[in-house]
Amino acid sequence: MAHTRISKYLPPDVNPSQAAIAYGCRALPKLNEELQSEDLLMRQKALMALCDLMHDPEHVYVAIHIGCLESLKALLKDTNDMVRIKTTEVLSIMATHNVGRDGFLEHDIIHALSYLLNDPQPTCRENMHLAFKHLAQLPAGAQGIVSSGLIPSLVWKLQREDEKIQVLLLDTLAACLMEDATEALASCVVPFLKEKLLSTNSDIRAKAARTLIAVSIPLEGKNQVWQHDVIPILAHLLKDKVDEVQANAAGALTYATVTTKGKYAALDAEAIRPLLELLHLSSSKVRLNAIKALTMLAEAPEGRKLLQAHVPTFRALEKDASAAMRQAAQIAIQVIEWKP
Repeated sequence: MAHTRISKYLPPDVNPSQAAIAYGCRALPKLNEELQSEDLLMRQKALMALCDLMHDPEHVYVAIHIGCLESLKALLKDTNDMVRIKTTEVLSIMATHNVGRDGFLEHDIIHALSYLLNDPQPTCRENMHLAFKHLAQLPAGAQGIVSSGLIPSLVWKLQREDEKIQVLLLDTLAACLMEDATEALASCVVPFLKEKLLSTNSDIRAKAARTLIAVSIPLEGKNQVWQHDVIPILAHLLKDKVDEVQANAAGALTYATVTTKGKYAALDAEAIRPLLELLHLSSSKVRLNAIKALTMLAEAPEGRKLLQAHVPTFRALEKDASAAMRQAAQIAIQVIEWKP
């Protein structure tokens, strides 16, 4: 004879740490109400549910429209560590979408997140920097971070955060300094980046060199790179075992050697030989940046003299499949063969 039994276990696929999501269009409004609840557990569960929903840009759009960003801004100041951690996680996911990044700028989320720069929870700070990294991929987002006055603090944090967060910081700075490097240059960013070029972590070396590309765009940046003896280190990184480090080091040299002082610093560091060796690698990014750096060095009489014997190498690159590579090779040959 059959008996009715009620299991003591939860139904399958039910997450007890996540709020039950209402059906249809009531889902996000209900979660927004729960975000404002006085009950700690309810706020935590609502945040867990939002972490899943915010992967869909349509849900991000609705969440912004009904005021979730204002609720999340308030939760950034919550005294509970888990609430702050999950709030920054939700925001970092929202920042992966264009609609989320636009919402950040409209609702001044940059300023609200900046209060967590010194949060005692590393995970909270990591999520915050991840959100800034995603936001900076949008030119308006990078400009928003610069306009908020955060650059000096981000540069200062580069010396004090662990390596995982340093990588995120360098990504953010590289994008922001393309917009305006003035504040960073006034905050000793070049000596800090010089130190990062010597890191044992290849990601940090590569991203520090990429950030130096942005730093070296203005004349003041070029001058500081020369003054702080960064060029010999960049020349040394051309021999690195990681392609991305080599490519970014060559790119930074391209900008740093626009000035006469930069050119002769690179020539004194014997950068031409390793740059020529990079022309034979398979990575198109490495080869392209190496050609451009060599072109800058060819503008100096001593560099031009050293490169004249290698014109056949550049002739071969004129037949490369990449149009950018062919054009760069042609310009290099014109500079090397130029005669006064």
